[in-house]
Amino acid sequence: MPDTSTLYIGLMSGTSLDGVDGVLADFAAGDDAVSATLAAAYVPFPEHLRADLMALQASGPNEIEREALAANALAVHYADCVAQLLRQSGKSAADIRMVGVHGQTIRHRPELGFTRQTNNPALLAELCAIDVAADFRSRDVAAGGQGAPLVPAFHRAIFGDANESRVVVNIGGIANVSILPAGAQSGTSGFDTGPGNALMDGWILLHQGRAYDANGDWGASGKVHAGLLAQLRAESFFTQAPPKSSGRDLFHLDWLQAALLRTGEPVAPADVQATLAMLSAGTIADAIRGHAPDARQVFVCGGGAENGFLMRLLRQALEGRAKVQSTAALGVAPNHVEALAFAWLARRFDLRRPGNLPAVTGARGLRVLGALYPA
Repeated sequence: MPDTSTLYIGLMSGTSLDGVDGVLADFAAGDDAVSATLAAAYVPFPEHLRADLMALQASGPNEIEREALAANALAVHYADCVAQLLRQSGKSAADIRMVGVHGQTIRHRPELGFTRQTNNPALLAELCAIDVAADFRSRDVAAGGQGAPLVPAFHRAIFGDANESRVVVNIGGIANVSILPAGAQSGTSGFDTGPGNALMDGWILLHQGRAYDANGDWGASGKVHAGLLAQLRAESFFTQAPPKSSGRDLFHLDWLQAALLRTGEPVAPADVQATLAMLSAGTIADAIRGHAPDARQVFVCGGGAENGFLMRLLRQALEGRAKVQSTAALGVAPNHVEALAFAWLARRFDLRRPGNLPAVTGARGLRVLGALYPA
């Protein structure tokens, strides 16, 4: 591994549990600037691994062994993604400075002092023969922070603008916003807004056996149910002041089923899907209206950017206030942004520079995030 290399790989597998996104990025232009994305790859999870990871979201028998086996399987998929990136770019392992890998969140309980991203970074370093930086969230939690979201600092570095206020919305399983005031590094903020795709994915899997609602077509076929939406929006998380973060620990199908029972009448499955899309769009829009009232540009990344129905609802909710488009308008494909963030965080760790924003996570101060697993 050459000390002068500016090439970093970022790997991300998020709460949607669909697979691994990876990018190979060159930071030759500077510590916080991406000169180029040299390659991008996606490795889907097989159904059995997706099921194993989903099962680990809740307590169950023999958890330690099941988590260890899932972590080993994850490392193999991460290594496959790295290999694809190297093949695409024509680079070798010796050309890469470091791999930054998020791991798979299975529990997120910062109020109890922990967050758990299952992973086997030692095995990944062994398989790909590249230094690996991992475990980016726990240092922030140790400093009293939420450990999430971590992307606002990256969004500021890559997408911030000196002349206009912007909001970057990441819609994965959980949605979060990064608020980027014009030119002001110190004014950057961000937080989780609530469910993104997680509930919609779980609902369509339950009723149609599909992993996700392609383009939101099933949701678009239904009608928003006002009573159910009111029950869902009564969740106290939505009115909680930042800093805040969430996950499947709160927003899961049992939470949805309880709201359906309180609604007091049957709701057609397609109408539930439409209502879930409205919940995601509405809570994101509320966050933007309440915390970024002067933003006129909203850029969306993550899987939600591919959901045409959800994007339409978000545009309607912000109509007359802000233009909504994907991060492709800024030169970064929406499904590459989070992986690129972990390449950036690996770079920050390598330089021993902070990766968190205390105003976002609530940590006591700036911290260097990550742990090293040498090749």
